[in-house]
Amino acid sequence: MSIFEQVYEDWLQKQTNEENNPRRRELLRKGLGHGTIEFLRSIWFPVIGSLDHLYPEYEVRDFNNGYRYLDLAYMPGGAKGCIEIHGYRSHARDVEVSRFKDLCMKQALLVLDDWYFLPVAYLSIRDDPGVCKQLTLSFVGKFLSIELLPQLDWAEAETLRFARRLLRPFAPKELAEHLRLSERRTRLILHQLVDKNLLSIASGVQRYRTYRLAQQF
Repeated sequence: MSIFEQVYEDWLQKQTNEENNPRRRELLRKGLGHGTIEFLRSIWFPVIGSLDHLYPEYEVRDFNNGYRYLDLAYMPGGAKGCIEIHGYRSHARDVEVSRFKDLCMKQALLVLDDWYFLPVAYLSIRDDPGVCKQLTLSFVGKFLSIELLPQLDWAEAETLRFARRLLRPFAPKELAEHLRLSERRTRLILHQLVDKNLLSIASGVQRYRTYRLAQQF
């Protein structure tokens, strides 16, 4: 059994055992969908390193006093993030139209209730895992509060905000233009954040060229 499989089984069992809502408990007992499991296995766990703060089949209420279930709710410190894994089907066009309308309504309800929403296509998990990993890191970055790192000065804090907003590695020159600091001063800031394990080096050996948000951050 792989590390992920052990972590996944323990995580799902704990969620099931602790759930008092019979509707959600029954969904958890049936197991998660293939797309959700593949997202966790191939994307989330490799870049985040844990399944902490994730709640599968999370129940929310809609305007009609009914129930909707999120593939994955990400709720660190009471924040509200939703990850939905979308499959691909090429038949039953009329059913697809109904499903499409329902997905739009579901997203609208979540946004109006102040949820961050991250839709992920199953085909992207399979064909573009690198892009999905960058999206995931940026999504998680939305929930990281700079107040949790009081030791950072303004330039370091703004560098992390800058890194969160990008879905790609960035060069010191780009950051220098954003901070309106010299490239020499910017490189010093970058080196300090690498030493603190908040940034990682994306390319370069003797002379670092690009940086990105550290996976554990």
